[in-house]
Amino acid sequence: MSTMSGKRDYYEVLEISRSASADEISASYRRLAIKYHPDKNPGDDEAVTRFKECAEAFEILSDDQKRARYDRYGHAGVEGGAQFRDVNDIFSAFADIFSGGSFGDLFGGGSGRRGASRGRHVSCDLTIDLLEAARGVRKSIRIKRHSACQTCDGSGAEPGSQVESCSYCGGHGQVIQQNGIFRMQTTCPHCRGEGQTISDPCGDCRGSGFVRATVTREVNIPAGVDHGSRLRLSGEGEPSPNGGPAGDCYVDIAIRPHPLFEREGPHLICQLPITYPQATLGASVEVPTLDGPEELTIPAGTQAGEVFRMKRRGMPDLRGGSPGDLHVQVMIDVPKKLTSRQEELLRELAELDHKEVTPHRKSFFEKLKDYFAPEVEDALDDSDDRKSTSKKSVKKSARKK
Repeated sequence: MSTMSGKRDYYEVLEISRSASADEISASYRRLAIKYHPDKNPGDDEAVTRFKECAEAFEILSDDQKRARYDRYGHAGVEGGAQFRDVNDIFSAFADIFSGGSFGDLFGGGSGRRGASRGRHVSCDLTIDLLEAARGVRKSIRIKRHSACQTCDGSGAEPGSQVESCSYCGGHGQVIQQNGIFRMQTTCPHCRGEGQTISDPCGDCRGSGFVRATVTREVNIPAGVDHGSRLRLSGEGEPSPNGGPAGDCYVDIAIRPHPLFEREGPHLICQLPITYPQATLGASVEVPTLDGPEELTIPAGTQAGEVFRMKRRGMPDLRGGSPGDLHVQVMIDVPKKLTSRQEELLRELAELDHKEVTPHRKSFFEKLKDYFAPEVEDALDDSDDRKSTSKKSVKKSARKK
């Protein structure tokens, strides 16, 4: 199955399921690499293409983080993640697979194809604002990596001492063992593949030839970059331990949340508060966009939560296509305080609509009056009862006389 990018699905390339384990991925890659290995298919350009395709798929799916991005976003999520210029680049990237063992047995360890290995890749994080992501920006980043030791000029030997050729492998870094028709090439156990030994190592780099350093580089962030995107700086990774090309630096982009806009792919969402009269009668309101405020017509009878689309007011397309849209969702803003006139008019409106509303709220003095009113009424009632009793007593006394 081909994708929109023209590349085949990586799981299809390695002939595995999407739930395949790490061991299954490695086993399938080894099998296919043997099948399409250039030494086994001399002059077959199709086999070389398949060989590169398998290496690219394995480079992504064998890395848990890259595999997770690929599963979620497809090829767009790992763009620039697997870059092999030629077959030798593949041998350098997967040196541990193409040297020694059963794989190396079949092709004599690559018949000298590997050459110097490539340096490791490094990564760094960069956080930018939404407006910077929309317009593109140039940023400085700090890369932590190793660089050549200045004390020994990268040789690993103490100044004044000499680097000697490994006597065990004759300076080749590899040793070959042959048993009948089988030929096995493995890394030299004495020099660990370096081909040379250091009798008096440098004290600053401890014989490695490299020291830890932090370098500053400028990186251009293209307009339309999304959260989680990854940019590649070629040759800015770790240096090669044996004179090969340096690795790359991958810049992972994060975008800060914006107070007004929420992003969904190329589109932006903005929640706009409007008043009840504006929603009922209609209005022309000012809406924020990435390029400044613009007028938006709110038609009469607009409901809460209704969404209006402003075309081409979203994020620019990273590949030069049409920009996304701005989706404006209106929210009815209910005031917490009203003037007496506003309350009066709203109550009249409620009566016209035959809607029941909360009774008029009494002031503090009205509540105070209601609080004491029952006691006054009880006192008056007691006074009336006493008067009535007194009158009855007078009448009884008059009858007795």
